[in-house]
Amino acid sequence: MKRLVDIIGSLCGLIFILLLFPFIAFAIFVESGGPILIKLDRVSDGRTIKVYKFRSMIRGAHKMKSNLSHLNERKDGPLFKIKNDPRLTKVGKFLRKFRLDEFPQFINVLKGELALVGPRPHEPEEVAKYPGEFKKLAFVRAGITGLSQIMGASALPFRKELEYDLKYIENVSFFDDLKILFKTVWIFFRDPTGV
Repeated sequence: MKRLVDIIGSLCGLIFILLLFPFIAFAIFVESGGPILIKLDRVSDGRTIKVYKFRSMIRGAHKMKSNLSHLNERKDGPLFKIKNDPRLTKVGKFLRKFRLDEFPQFINVLKGELALVGPRPHEPEEVAKYPGEFKKLAFVRAGITGLSQIMGASALPFRKELEYDLKYIENVSFFDDLKILFKTVWIFFRDPTGV
């Protein structure tokens, strides 16, 4: 049942983003050229996958990460976040504000690499720094939304985020998934920056 919902949900999401794709692709290309889509390393189901996103940063942004480490606002764990990240393009800021950069992840859901609901997918370097009791999260299919996302997303302390994700995988239920999906949609339309 969970996989069926993933397939139906991802198809609906892809139809929505296909309608916007020409406009998003044009805006990205005019401002900073290609590529339009990027593939980022994330851990799901115990392996590293390539997660699709619309490019919201300048080319070579990942290589600049170490030089910007002094600006990192996350001091509670391995996560990296800068409120006014200088690597973001103008189009990228708009895409991120309305979470449009993440819609290509429905491709990953359709392929079975991600679920609609699950633990938040992290980079391999971040997963390697999980405290011992949270290591099992790396072996569960990650989701494009989940309990930690609707409880505060990136505003949560790193350990608290992991606690919510662990709580989710230890109490998985179809109806809880539906509640998380509905709450995600509600938050998205009320305040896209809060998901």
